[in-house]
Order: sequence, then structure tokens, then C-alpha cells
Amino acid sequence: MTTQQTLNGEQLRYLSLLSEKYPTIAAAASEIIRIEALLRLPKGTEHFMSDLHGEHEAFVHILNSASGVIREKIDLLFADTVPARERADLATLIYYPEEKLPELKDRQDDLKAWYSTTLLRLVELCRLVSSKHTRAHVRKCLPESCAHILDELLHAHFEDHDKQLYYNEIVQSIIRYDRADAYIVRLCQLIKRLAVDQLHIVGDLFDRGPRPDRILDQLMEYHNVDIQWGNHDVVWMGAAAGSDICILTVLKTTLSYNNLEMLETGYGISLRTLDQMAERVYGNSDVTLWRPHGGSQERWEEIARMHKAVTIMMFKVEAQVIARNPDFQMQGRDYLNQIDYRQAVLLPSRGTSEAALLPAGQSPSLYENGTVLCGGKRYPLRDTDFPTVDPACPSALTDEEVEVLDDLVRGFRQSEKLQRHIRFLYAQGTVYSCCNGNLLYHGAVPMTEEGDFAAETFEGRSYQGKALFDYCDCRARQGYFAPEGSPERQAGQDFLWYLWCGSLSPIFGRSAMTTFERLYIADKSTHAEVKNPYYSHINGPHAEETAEKILAEFGLTEESSHIFNGHVPVRAIEGESPVKGGGKLVVIDGGFCRAYHSKTGIAGYTLIYSSRGLTLRTHQPFESTEKAIRDDEDIDSQSERIYTAPQRVLVRDTDEGKREEARIADLERLVWAYQNGILHEVGN
Repeated sequence: MTTQQTLNGEQLRYLSLLSEKYPTIAAAASEIIRIEALLRLPKGTEHFMSDLHGEHEAFVHILNSASGVIREKIDLLFADTVPARERADLATLIYYPEEKLPELKDRQDDLKAWYSTTLLRLVELCRLVSSKHTRAHVRKCLPESCAHILDELLHAHFEDHDKQLYYNEIVQSIIRYDRADAYIVRLCQLIKRLAVDQLHIVGDLFDRGPRPDRILDQLMEYHNVDIQWGNHDVVWMGAAAGSDICILTVLKTTLSYNNLEMLETGYGISLRTLDQMAERVYGNSDVTLWRPHGGSQERWEEIARMHKAVTIMMFKVEAQVIARNPDFQMQGRDYLNQIDYRQAVLLPSRGTSEAALLPAGQSPSLYENGTVLCGGKRYPLRDTDFPTVDPACPSALTDEEVEVLDDLVRGFRQSEKLQRHIRFLYAQGTVYSCCNGNLLYHGAVPMTEEGDFAAETFEGRSYQGKALFDYCDCRARQGYFAPEGSPERQAGQDFLWYLWCGSLSPIFGRSAMTTFERLYIADKSTHAEVKNPYYSHINGPHAEETAEKILAEFGLTEESSHIFNGHVPVRAIEGESPVKGGGKLVVIDGGFCRAYHSKTGIAGYTLIYSSRGLTLRTHQPFESTEKAIRDDEDIDSQSERIYTAPQRVLVRDTDEGKREEARIADLERLVWAYQNGILHEVGN
């Protein structure tokens, strides 16, 4: 700036506030120098995961190992000097320090010598992973109780003989005063903290796997994480907000996969009233179709009855949501309204020998040869037992179902842990994210067969591309944060359900969620969930052009920009590649969920973005944490470099770098204001 330039009122107010933190030219100049040094460092490592689906143990292992980054660092440092068994021990110790440490200690003949060797190896490894960070940043990561000693150890100059003696004495003092265990644990935690700068979860933490609640507990403790919501996440967000349809939807999935421990133990939500109603209504019913997919089968009939009760209630409430939301374009998918009850041969409920024995006014509950209209054709129903459905008003809940649903809503709303997790998802999550030149979203950018962005009309306005994503994000937040009882809150909760299963939901990306068809119609042609044309375009002859078009829509035009998304498992077993869009798009859903392993042939992809480029990790199934700790068994993974940066990426090239350069400009204006007497230094 020159002396001829002036500051407007807003700029002057901002500089006045900035001067409180930097009251002198020297203070402002020192901060500029610090930032300029930071900008010259290599960018931190980013770690990408997707579609965790409650597989807590595999998630924790991959998180602890940074998808193999930590083991690579160990081998880089010690491959020529440390035996392979000891390197494996060291890796497991870093992943699970509190669990592995007692076992390693029990093996030692000379515990003090082992302590000394292990501490020095951990310090050396910590020095390596901290090399991309400023000393000030590393200090902030140190635990307060031992920060000074660790800082001394990490910045030792071991080439100096006298210094080496000094640092060896520090290590011996740590051992002598019984602090070795504590320092080993702290160093292991610090290595994991410094190995990864930022964690990205590209959707679907919930459902199928056993403990998504434990994944969220872990994420809430992580130092830097962002989340792009998946359709399995948004429906849980709606459930926590108190949405009837979302609660019934997540319960149907939970019961289907026999994950009651997560619900009852993890979130403290009781299913007692549901269980009682299901026993009374479906106690004599054939519930084979509702048998859960996994878990212990000891209680399968009890769980199946609850599963059926919830499913029927869900179909009733779905019909109500579809009726009040014509924008969703889901007319005809209210299947209880599409059953032709009149053409059926009516029979009494199970356990009653003759229809004449029915109480006055009670509708028969079994419909032999009942049919349903689906896609313009009629199909016979696989199950015609509907004891709670009134053919005159199929979407109406019975009084008992209303009571059960009210109890479930209270359970979800009053679960403190669930509410804490969902607030975290809202705080750290979005429908999409642009980060360091890359675009992250879970599902798809809805497109037409011709390759244009598909438009959908909501509330009288048309949205497509980025505008559709922004609109979905806004409506998703209304469902949780709009005032209680307001039309906006109800509409937002309905929209969260639409994001779960709507045909142009960018989080779902398919024509329909065919839950009813798979349960009730034998003809498998009705079960297909047709993928949005987006998926054919990113695999087609103009795939790279499509990816670049999507990136440009979100304002990303750099040669290095990529798209990362999940949602659709990559069938590696059939030779499918996760790298699509002419190399510009990477699908990192390879099947964390055990239910997908037979279809994908692997147990998930993760992605590492370092200052050197992008590395894709392909993981094989993880057996258990117990086996990993006992046998030093790491996840078998393969690495593939899919993008190499033309030159090393520095902090100045990142989003953080752009923010820091803006701070430099502000500080330079502050220095100019001091130099020209517009503001006065304090203390000079």
C-alpha cells in the first residue's frame, strides 16, 4: 500500500482488532515471517475413507495405521537394522499402545534395555513424521504432562556425541522413575497424530456393520476430520431429529442386520413396546421373509416379528410422506395403496378356523392371491398377512402402532449419545466438500442420458449441479435445526428421507429404493435399482470430459483436481477399477462392510494424498482387533500411485495456504497503518 491509499471504515475497524493481537510492527513482522516459513513446508497428509458401515474394528485399525503409512515409515527407517518381527511389534505397539505394551513387556528378559531401545526408536520415528510440521505445531500436539521432555527428545542432534549422551541420560531417567510406559503411549499417540494432517470420511458411517456408534466416538476425538454425508447417515440424522419415517427406516435396517446391540447398548434405545406389539400381532404369523441377515440367530423369530411390524409401519408412513410431498415424484411407490385388496380371496387371521368367527367390524387379515401394482403391472404378493392394515385406508396407523411409534420417537430424541453424534455430523459434515483442489461427495451428481446435469423442481424452483447440492444441504439442516413443530422442520425431515432414497438425490443416485419389491414380489426384474446416468458417463467414452465438467461446475479447474466418492461398491473381483473419469475420479467404496466382501472380493479402498501425490490402498478383510494385537497381524494391503504431483505440493498450494497468504496481506496492511500513523503501536 502507498500513503496515497486510504482505509475504509470496515478495514480500519478490522485492523484495530488485529492490532490487539499484534500491537507493534515487530510483532506483526514476526508473524509474517512465521507464516512465510510455514508456507514453504510440504503439505500435510490427507487420509480418505468411505462407506465404513459400522465396521468399527476394521476402521480403527486402518485409522491407527494411517492405511499403511506408519508401517512404511517404520520400514523406511529400520528395514536394514531391525528384524522384521521387531518391526511388526513396533507397528502394533503404535496402533494399540495400551493393549500391546503389557504383552511386549512380558516377553522381555531385560526390560530396561527393551524400554531404552523402544523409546529411542519411537523418538526417531516421531522425528520423521514431524518433519513436515513446524516446531510450534508439534509442541501444540504434545501432552502437557511431558511436553518439555518430549520436545527435547524430538529436537535432539544425535550426530553430536555429547548431545547423544545427554539424550540417552533423559531416556534412562524416564526408565528409572517408572515413566517409560507413559512416555511410550504418548509417543505412539503423537506418531499417529502427526502422520495424518486431515481425515476425510466420504459418507455412510451407519448401518449393516455392528457398531457405528463406536466409529463416531473415535471420530469425535480425532484432531481434524470432515464428513460428506451418505444416504445411510442422513436417514439417521432424520431419526435423531424425531422423523417418524426416518426412525422406522433405520429400525428396519437395524433389525434386518440384527444390530440390536448398537441400538440398545450403544444408544440406550429400548424396543420393549415394539417387541410386545409384534408378539401380539404377529405371534402366529410366518415371518420367514423377515429373518435377519446376520448376527446370532437364537432370537431370530422375535427379531423377525419386530422387523415385520416396523416394515409395515414404515410402508404406511412412507405413503403419508409421498402424499404430502408431490415434489418428490414418488407417486405409485406408496405400495400399501397399490395392493388390490378387493380382488383377493379373504381369509380369517391365522389360528381362526372360519371367517364367520371374526368379531363384528374386524377386517380379515390374510389375502390369498393378493396382488400389487408395480411399474404398471400387477404381481402376486409373496406374503398376504396384513393384520394391521385397513383396506379402506391402508396408510393409517392403528392406535397401538401410534403408541409404539410415539415411544420410539421419545427413545431417539432422548438418547443423549445419539444426539451428540448427530450434532457432530452436522457440525463436521456437508453434502459435498471442496478441499485442496479436490471434490468430495458420497453418491453422484445427477445427470441426464445426454450428459447434462439433471434438474429437479422443489418448492417451485429448479435445481441442478452444484445448486442442487447446496439446496440439499440447506434442507437437511432444516430438518434438525428448524423450530420444533414448524412446517420447515417437518418438511426438512421429509427431505432427509428423500435424500435417503429419492431418484434425484445426489446422495442416493439410483432410480428407487426397492425395499417393498424385494420383500413382496418374487419377480426379480422389479428389484433393480437403476443407477443414475452419472455412472455410465464416468465410465463411458467421454469419462474424462464428464469428470472435468463436474469439477468445473464446483469451481475446480486445476490440472491436479480429482473427484473422490463412494456409495457404490467396486467389484474388484470382476476386474472393475476404482479409478474412473479418465483418471480424474476415484471411487473409494470397496466394501468395508462384511456383507459386501463376497461381491467385491476385497474389504475396502482408502486413499492417501501426500505432498508427492495420490496413493490408492486396496485392503483385504480384517479378522479382529484381538488377532491383530496378539499376532501382529496387519491388514494385507496393496498400494498404487494414481497421481504424481509434478513438483512437491507445499502448504502454500493448499486451502490453508491461501488462508495464510490472506493473513499475510492483512498483517502487511497493519504494518503500513503503523508506519503511516493511522494506528499507533502499543508499548513502543
